[in-house]
Amino acid sequence: MKKALMTFILVSAGIILGLVSCDDNSHSLGSFGIDIATVIPEGENAYSLLLDNGKRLWPAASSFRYNPTYNQRVFLNYTVLSEAQNAYDHYIKVNDIWNILTKDVIELNAENADSIGNDPVRSNAVWVGGDYLNVSFMFNYGGVRPHAINLVRNSLSSLSSDDTIDLEFRHNAYQSDRTKLFEGFVCYDLKPLRSSNADSVKLSVKVKEWDKDVTYDLVYRYDEISLNARTEMPIPVISSDEYY
Repeated sequence: MKKALMTFILVSAGIILGLVSCDDNSHSLGSFGIDIATVIPEGENAYSLLLDNGKRLWPAASSFRYNPTYNQRVFLNYTVLSEAQNAYDHYIKVNDIWNILTKDVIELNAENADSIGNDPVRSNAVWVGGDYLNVSFMFNYGGVRPHAINLVRNSLSSLSSDDTIDLEFRHNAYQSDRTKLFEGFVCYDLKPLRSSNADSVKLSVKVKEWDKDVTYDLVYRYDEISLNARTEMPIPVISSDEYY
């Protein structure tokens, strides 16, 4: 029942995203926004939040207690309470917060190839936000066991680019029945892919879909100027992560 309720909440959040947003001028407690953010623990269960456009938020008020962890991505429902204060762009009230499945990029090799799998998915959107690759996707699920979703560097492939990091979005359905299409969302930490000799790296992300392979050519910029210049991306409609 709890999972079903979370699914309804997140789907509703995606629907209303384009209809309701924060009013930075009025700071009305009846106004709110929904964004993707990265949690930054600040000690003693305190935390701040970093939006993908570089804005820093301080939760001055919250409707509930949240246990922060490093490198955790979240969907954030919040109300702006103030303009810039104490190195933060806004003080906010946290209305609700949901953890997003957040993973590291892993190397695909002969030892883990079977467990990684290569079953098809449908990619809705793939983009870089902050220091993470965000993937909105759809997959068939038969209700037998959770599926595995990973982002890999394929060391078994003979195809590679000299100036691009080649990645693959992999799905293991564990041979489950394909009875229903579900939506999912996951974030991957890109910081280990940084180069010390540049302020950005090129990424090529291949996704195996049902009828073809789709490749997303992206740029991961990690210099401060580029970070602050980013625009916020729309949050896709997603379902619960109990299936993967």
